[in-house]
Amino acid sequence: MLEHALLFSLSANKKLTQDVAYRLGIELGKVAVNHFSDGETICEPLDSVRDKNCYILQSTCSPVTENLFEILIFADALKRSSAKMINLIVPYFGYARQDRQYKPRQPITSKLVADLLVTAGINRIISFDLHTPQLQGFFSCLVDELTAIPLIASYYKKEHLENVVVVSPDHGGVNRARRVAERLDTPLAIVDKRRPQPNISEVMNVVGDVKSKNCLIIDDMIDTAGSCWESAKALKEHGALSVRVACVHGIFSGPAKERLLDGTIDEILCTDSIPLRKDMNGKVKVISLAPMIAMTIDHIEGGIPLSSVYDIYNNDEQY
Repeated sequence: MLEHALLFSLSANKKLTQDVAYRLGIELGKVAVNHFSDGETICEPLDSVRDKNCYILQSTCSPVTENLFEILIFADALKRSSAKMINLIVPYFGYARQDRQYKPRQPITSKLVADLLVTAGINRIISFDLHTPQLQGFFSCLVDELTAIPLIASYYKKEHLENVVVVSPDHGGVNRARRVAERLDTPLAIVDKRRPQPNISEVMNVVGDVKSKNCLIIDDMIDTAGSCWESAKALKEHGALSVRVACVHGIFSGPAKERLLDGTIDEILCTDSIPLRKDMNGKVKVISLAPMIAMTIDHIEGGIPLSSVYDIYNNDEQY
């Protein structure tokens, strides 16, 4: 079924791509990524891609612009080499937070990046937990947004936590947190906060009963960790016994390490959509997207609906 498919790894997610290839039972396509002395980048396939369905796996994480340009350059190389289909698996989609004009004269960079990817030759985008669902409408190609929420919920279901309350760190993440709460059959709480400026949040109130509870904060991403850190402090001030934090995308930039490891948060969980910072190894639990990505590629090649990639996480004995 995969004889007409090739999987390529660029610079950002080499281990994840290797894990996906192992699960598919295929060899990774050979790629040359080189940099000229002036900083220019060239990316090219070393295998024939003629009439092949090509899959590029690369998150646009730090260094964001360099990783993005690797995708653009490599996609152009595949297009010019007569690839049949060019599919981009971008577990973490950078620039997703620049999806609107928050004040006059600001760019909408998410739309710009979407246009660049399509112009470069990308035919299909597969991503996980986009920051806002409307990002799908920025693309003029097919977009499949998968979610790691069933994976996270299955992890905690196996932990058999007691006296749990699932918490959304803001109003925008309520639906995400509710999906975990439904799978764990627990109550839901919400941290009411405001953002006076980017990467700064102020907690106004906690909606819901968290006293003497083990709280589980669910978020799509942790960047500087200001939001989840402030939320964890507020929950403990309201009597929470413990606070765990789970996210899909662990960016962990700037002061994130100091905030996450100061003792306020009892456990941190993320996926491998972004390679974990080396200084966070052993301090953060990481669960892999490789099984879901491998199954997604297999289903695309076999013409099978992608909705069934979640079935394994609905069966605790299989997971």
